[in-house]
Amino acid sequence: MDVLLTIKRLALRRSLVFTLKAEREMDADGITQDDVIEAIVGAHRIHKVVRSRSSLRTSSRERLYVIKGMTLDNVVIYTKGRLVREPEREVFYVLMSCKRSL
Repeated sequence: MDVLLTIKRLALRRSLVFTLKAEREMDADGITQDDVIEAIVGAHRIHKVVRSRSSLRTSSRERLYVIKGMTLDNVVIYTKGRLVREPEREVFYVLMSCKRSL
């Protein structure tokens, strides 16, 4: 299965959950949820896959996906998130999203 394709479909369906941290970072950079969706849908590949090592999680290391994409206004946005498969649906949790610092 193509993970990026799955994440793009979830973004188009607005099956995204933005954490409070992500929302704060977006506010600080003047990014909207629509900007994040545009950047995810416009991404050509997953920039990096990271394994989380948090001791707070009960499960083994989870995969975090870093996506670098561009909005329709040519703003580069980095988004980090994780896929969660719930019993009734699949969701992409946006843990971080910010503009690229130049």
